[in-house]
Amino acid sequence: MKKINLFVTAAILLCNWQVSAQVNNAATAGKLFIIGGGDRPLELMQSLAKTADLRPGDFAVVLPMASATPDTSFYYFKEDWKMVSDKMICNFNFTQDKTTDHNWLDSLKKARLIFITGGDQDRFMKAVVNTPVTAAIEQAYKNGATIAGTSAGAAVMSKYMITGNQLTDTVYRATFRKLAADNIEFKTGLGLLSRAIIDQHFIVRSRYNRLLSALAQYPLLTCIGIDEETAIIVKGNKITVAGGGQVVVMSHPQQLNITGKKLVKFKDIRFSIYTENDVFSLPF
Repeated sequence: MKKINLFVTAAILLCNWQVSAQVNNAATAGKLFIIGGGDRPLELMQSLAKTADLRPGDFAVVLPMASATPDTSFYYFKEDWKMVSDKMICNFNFTQDKTTDHNWLDSLKKARLIFITGGDQDRFMKAVVNTPVTAAIEQAYKNGATIAGTSAGAAVMSKYMITGNQLTDTVYRATFRKLAADNIEFKTGLGLLSRAIIDQHFIVRSRYNRLLSALAQYPLLTCIGIDEETAIIVKGNKITVAGGGQVVVMSHPQQLNITGKKLVKFKDIRFSIYTENDVFSLPF
């Protein structure tokens, strides 16, 4: 009887989660343009400009708070943007004294493109969490804006954000040395991508172990590794790959288990590699 009750409860929770995801997708008119880091070649910037589709009078906003040198991050993005668009671009570095600035917040809500720079994703979220800035980003997204980001700006798109830190093996490396339970650190991201976890610089830095650790911790979510100079364009449930690299997608671990030594094991997963113009969907 207990097994039946657990099965029914799990089915109800999954159904509620699916309905909630469908409602959220229906209420959101915007798109996400998530870059795995590295350089931004002309072709990738052209794809970003096409996705954002700025009209006369529209403007873009850069949020550089992830960077230790925010003005420099804004400068380099502005130089890249000039190659593909003549639309106005603003630099809103929301420091603590600026997070309630009504003029900035109003402009952020009205922006048609919001770009989050690279740096440290935890630094970015500390700057905006529990402030009106996150609500303004969400409002712009619901109104049809494209929310874009690279590297750290990619990581913050997820509800469950990979920080890059390890909890049990505390020496930082580009990739994890083991697949162990409770080793990967997550913090709360923007949650614009609620059913997936994003990892960046993926193939260049061989972050398979890190993303597999994420999948073991959140087996109902889809884990997406985006390489440098590559992006995914998210519109509702549809994802299109842009740029010259690859995107790795992992999901549906079977017979997931944790050993007595805290090692992760499972029998099988869905594993896909996509390249430019490929299209795939997130499961509801």
